[in-house]
Amino acid sequence: MGILDDDIVSVRESIDIVAVISEHVGLKRTGRRWVGLCPFHSEKSGSFSVNAEEKLYYCFGCGAKGDAITFVREIEHLDFVGAVEKLAGKAGVTLRYSDEGQSESRKRRTRLLAAVEKATEWYHQRLLAAPDAAPARSYLRSRGLTGDDVRAYRIGWAPEGWDELARALRVPDEDFVAAGLGFINSRSRPTDAFRGRVLFPIFDVKGEPVGFGGRIMPGAEGAKYKNSVDSPIYNKSSLLYGLNFAKAEIVRADEAIVCEGYTDVIGFAKAGVPRAVATCGTALTEEHFKLLRSFARRLVLAFDADAAGQNAAERVYAWEKKYDLDVAVASFPGGIDPAELAQSDPAALATAIAEAKPFLKFRLDRVLDAAVLDTPERRVRAAESAMAVVQEHPSEMVRDQYLLEVAARCRVDPAQLRGRRFEAPVVPGAKREQAPRTQGQDEPPPYGEPATAQQRRPRTAPRDSAASEALRLLIWTPDAIGPWLDEVLFPDPVTATAYRSIIATDTLADAIALAEAEEPVSGEMLQRLAVEEPTAEASDVLARLVEEAARGAMAALRAEAQVAADPLTIGETIGWLNLRIMELREPETQQVALDELLDWVIGEASASSADVSMGD
Repeated sequence: MGILDDDIVSVRESIDIVAVISEHVGLKRTGRRWVGLCPFHSEKSGSFSVNAEEKLYYCFGCGAKGDAITFVREIEHLDFVGAVEKLAGKAGVTLRYSDEGQSESRKRRTRLLAAVEKATEWYHQRLLAAPDAAPARSYLRSRGLTGDDVRAYRIGWAPEGWDELARALRVPDEDFVAAGLGFINSRSRPTDAFRGRVLFPIFDVKGEPVGFGGRIMPGAEGAKYKNSVDSPIYNKSSLLYGLNFAKAEIVRADEAIVCEGYTDVIGFAKAGVPRAVATCGTALTEEHFKLLRSFARRLVLAFDADAAGQNAAERVYAWEKKYDLDVAVASFPGGIDPAELAQSDPAALATAIAEAKPFLKFRLDRVLDAAVLDTPERRVRAAESAMAVVQEHPSEMVRDQYLLEVAARCRVDPAQLRGRRFEAPVVPGAKREQAPRTQGQDEPPPYGEPATAQQRRPRTAPRDSAASEALRLLIWTPDAIGPWLDEVLFPDPVTATAYRSIIATDTLADAIALAEAEEPVSGEMLQRLAVEEPTAEASDVLARLVEEAARGAMAALRAEAQVAADPLTIGETIGWLNLRIMELREPETQQVALDELLDWVIGEASASSADVSMGD
């Protein structure tokens, strides 16, 4: 039986999120938001914030976020239906379950699966034969993938055109969007979700394609990795890439390998270890543990488990116990990733899996191997850091066994370590995560590639800027600033994506989902801004935005004047802009200057776009 979508919407609209969260968190009102200690990680100062109007929560300490249904699922370990049923009881909403509704849902699912299947084949054939896919074919060869590999995993190529897939498939717009294949643009035309990317189809456990992971070509502009948005057939938190290919071998070996990316999975198979899977641009979740437990009792994490963070380790231990799993971690020589090791030394890859250490042992060795033990003071510090890791484990007997190892390696009396609490060392830039991430806070490189300098410095959302303050005002008081905003005022890709998402959707929740699909940092920023009340006046923020845009245009004009045949005309424009900016700062002339500058900036952007289109 399925719950009708209308009833789920009714629950979301009717529930008092403050009342729900207050059952687990002591909330205090601060302005228009509520603040308290986060229930998902340990903290002494409240970083957990709730927006009662938008019915959303966000933790500035650990990044936990969502609505009332998400909160109940996380805090009470319920599935989606269970959480909806629990909240419906609180809100007084009578849920309807219908065989007919379920039948319609199945029919819709069949249509969506058919649409993704058609898209998979179209993208695949495009990669195999299209001239514009030649660079993609070369790139895949450089990653060690043969034509047979491409055919076996049905890898594809999404061309640069904005609607080539939509025109080729000719499926109803509703199904095209619902299947995650694209969206409807401002001209009411279907637009492809993936453009200019190598695509790895993501299959469910039955082997049906339900979504895609896309990698942009090296050197191209845009987010390096992009995954399908969640849909009725695709849920990244419960899907594992490669499980359909590997499940038989996983059952035979009673072991599953969880790695970083799609080419890692392929590399393991090519190296004779065909039991690897990968998450789809998200963290390893309890749903993944539950899914893998139905196939094997041993999980080997083929990535850096220390990157997960301390609280993530606590969750792994809890899931390990709950699902009766043995979790181990593999180390690779020289820090090389599995996809590369599969090409250079397949035997070493198999050895790394065979010699994988228990999760706690791996983390403990990391701490002690990095420690200097040449003085009593350093040995004590190392013992304290190691015990902070050991005490995370829920089993007293396991903790005591590792305590003895710490005492021996650090030459400390075990009695001095028993019964004490140890604080985990603060790692610069560390942030609690809900489950082990492979690399990076927002989205792991899903193709087994080593982290680049850009990945090590992930794109972040600007804080306390005119653009972020404008978005905050747009969320909290849309009428005060919305009519005057334009995308040209958001030159930063993070804030631009956030702005486009807000104006393209009817609710903030939809805007967050849309932003996360295009640029995860933008979605994260919108979730944060939703619980931060604005403190600036809309007129001041708008003036700052327009001045920044005008100054950016002036800088471009000055550069143009250096090589222009007629610099005098450009100089006149620069002078006009300077005068308007000065007037922007005077109360009696601010509004007129603001209107004139805004019209000019928008007009220049439109003219530039038209020139580019004509040039193409």
